[in-house]
Amino acid sequence: MINNSFPPKEIVEQLRQQYPKGTRVELVSMNDPYTKLKPGDQGTVELVDSIGTIFVAWDCGSGLGVAYGEDCIKKL
Repeated sequence: MINNSFPPKEIVEQLRQQYPKGTRVELVSMNDPYTKLKPGDQGTVELVDSIGTIFVAWDCGSGLGVAYGEDCIKKL
């Protein structure tokens, strides 16, 4: 049995509409024990890829993506 945990195309399109390039966001939570990003960090959306990862140019210099279903951001 194949376990496809990627979001459907409709969800990816909704994310692209909700977070177009240039949208300012703030990190709420990130499920990555190795990141130096912390809640409250802010950045600018660069793109949403085909699996729903939102790539953000964080103001602190990081380029770590926000994983659909794992991490949480909010629009500013």
